[in-house]
Amino acid sequence: MSKRCYYEVLGCQKGAAVAELKASYRKMAMECHPDRNPGDHTAEVRFKEINEAYDVLKDDQKRAAYDRFGHAAFEQGMGGRGPSGFDFAGGFADVFDDLFGEFMGGRRGGRRQNRGADLRYNLEITLEESFSGKNAQLKVPSAVACEGCGGTGAEAGHKAEQCPTCSGIGKVRAQQGFFTIERTCSTCRGTGKVIKNPCKSCKGSGHVQKERTLAVDVPAGVEEGTRIRLSGEGQAGLNGGPAGDLYIFVSVKAHEIFQREGHDLYCRAPVSFVSAALGGAIDVPTLDGGRTKVTIPDGTQSGRQFRLRGKGMPVLRGGGMHGDLYVEVAVETPAKLSKKQKDLLREFEKLSEAGTNPESEGWLAKAKAFFSETKN
Repeated sequence: MSKRCYYEVLGCQKGAAVAELKASYRKMAMECHPDRNPGDHTAEVRFKEINEAYDVLKDDQKRAAYDRFGHAAFEQGMGGRGPSGFDFAGGFADVFDDLFGEFMGGRRGGRRQNRGADLRYNLEITLEESFSGKNAQLKVPSAVACEGCGGTGAEAGHKAEQCPTCSGIGKVRAQQGFFTIERTCSTCRGTGKVIKNPCKSCKGSGHVQKERTLAVDVPAGVEEGTRIRLSGEGQAGLNGGPAGDLYIFVSVKAHEIFQREGHDLYCRAPVSFVSAALGGAIDVPTLDGGRTKVTIPDGTQSGRQFRLRGKGMPVLRGGGMHGDLYVEVAVETPAKLSKKQKDLLREFEKLSEAGTNPESEGWLAKAKAFFSETKN
């Protein structure tokens, strides 16, 4: 049975770029992989076919020979392994590294695996500090680069050497039947290097524990749960590797007067029975330390809201924009009345006419209609 053209197998035109071949191969390999198609002989054959094609076309010399002689280039010892002995495991390993390398420390181990761990710091601020912004001084206990060895982990006058087990890659591969298994090197623990003369100060780790003081600018308008990243301020890397990052998670304390929703502020202001009935004005504090006057019209009912534009929280990176402040009126019922006050209220009740208490009158009318419908 004649073999299909390798370009046709990968669904690409002759002369296609390596990136295009790789993208097509990666898609087909993941679709036809035996682990995804258990017991499917057709998928297994297809998987071998696309691996054979990619193994040839990804290599410049093999591809040049194939473009000139076709499949005959690999028959009778003309320049590589034959169809029955090709090494497609290497091709799939390339794509596997591409797909999952970031989660396994990078394609070739080394520096990414030596990167220090990220740190988290929980910073609690007040609503006033969230309004105006804050320069916070943080004391962060973390691992920092050892001064004795400069973070290399090796004693002065010495340096780390290439791991003899993995040849500096940080990983070792073993063939197990159909698959190539890749594991972290047990000798160097994935660093790719071994230290024969470790630093006495850090015992070869390249870092020591120390408390650092860091300054961080908390911008005005920051909200609950905001995350601030300080690059390179995390745990020191292993054996000279790059430091991790520090993530500051901001939480805002509950305020006695104001509640925040997005960029807007809400507060509840008690108003006397007389002021609500006759009208008046109340002073409301603002987060910038000032106060603003709110005019209460006569006949104001409890629960009515007054909107003060621009008196809310600053919009983060909003160029000076602010949200609004909503003041909700709570009409206060008089308590501990004297006999004279009670008599005056009873007299007021006698003098009341239709429309004096619109809400209660409206509610009573609805209740009366409801009971009439129920009886009918």
